[in-house]
Amino acid sequence: MPTTVTAAVVRDADQGFLIEELLLEDPRPDEVLVRYEAAGLCHTDLEAAAGHLPTPHPVVLGHEGTGIVEAVGSAVTGFAPGDRVVLSLDSCGTCRNCLGGQPAYCDRHIPLNFHSRRADGSVGLRDASGRPVHDHFFGQSSFASHGLAHPRGLVKVPADLPPAMLAPLGCGLITGAGAVLNSLRVRAGATVAVFGLGAVGLAALMAAVASGATRVIAVDRNPERLELATELGATDVIDASTANTAEAVMDLTGGRGVDHSVESTGVVPVMNTAVAVLAPLGSAAVLGVAALDADLRANAFELLKGRTVTGSVMGHQAPGLLIPRLLDLHQQGRFPVEHLVTTYPLPDIERAIADVRAGATVKAVLTHQA
Repeated sequence: MPTTVTAAVVRDADQGFLIEELLLEDPRPDEVLVRYEAAGLCHTDLEAAAGHLPTPHPVVLGHEGTGIVEAVGSAVTGFAPGDRVVLSLDSCGTCRNCLGGQPAYCDRHIPLNFHSRRADGSVGLRDASGRPVHDHFFGQSSFASHGLAHPRGLVKVPADLPPAMLAPLGCGLITGAGAVLNSLRVRAGATVAVFGLGAVGLAALMAAVASGATRVIAVDRNPERLELATELGATDVIDASTANTAEAVMDLTGGRGVDHSVESTGVVPVMNTAVAVLAPLGSAAVLGVAALDADLRANAFELLKGRTVTGSVMGHQAPGLLIPRLLDLHQQGRFPVEHLVTTYPLPDIERAIADVRAGATVKAVLTHQA
């Protein structure tokens, strides 16, 4: 029997999000029905809403969901009604990268996550007029009270943790923290510079501190973010609105540069700076999404000093492994996600977007009524 859901729908790039009641199909044999409790608001959702990604409209977005499993398809194993889960990306499960434990680099990543439909082209949602509404965005479409998901995108989590803390783990926080833990493999005693202090950058900063980095340099233009970075363990902060960032980093490191840098702004000159401030044998992780025709520039001679530059998405590790790692750190008080989160009821999604764009909110999490 179809489920009536309340969802934030994007019908046109110029309209924003509209709260509507929709009908959701029962789960197919390989699907799970999840009652969402919360969903993080990510820049990727806003890019899809604006029509900048290959995501068709009308659509229900949301890809940082957490909630309770309500029903499972006949072919699903490992999950049962009542399980608390965090939802992350979808993947095919059969390509070389998926089999190698790297589902974020799945050969079918774009169609399975951005095309907002099942692999057979169907969708699970209908509006009041019976017209289809695209769902399965990142295999979940969690800006809704309920959604259909594939079990390979679900991670079981403890039932006693606050949903607003769990939701951002599905994408933004694992992207930042995983770049530090997995792509860069930051070790105790290292020096790390983090460029951009949104949720992704602050997650990277917290992971660097948890890894034992002895100097963690935070770079941003927002004084409040720099203050928060200090509270979270940054040893030094640089206000990019007033300082020459590259010179400031080199001054702080005695001219040597940093062992590792993390770039999360998507601004090409910042990416270039993140590479330029590396010490010999240093490594930079680029997380920000730039324009498709943007070129990263690096001095070829300086690369001969053993410097490396890598891209990193979704934590560079299967979410089923990385999310429990971060939850362990959180329980030890070493990954305080709650310092980043501000909650908003789903109907207030436009206010949440405005606050994020104004820099007043680090990580907006939309909550759903039970």
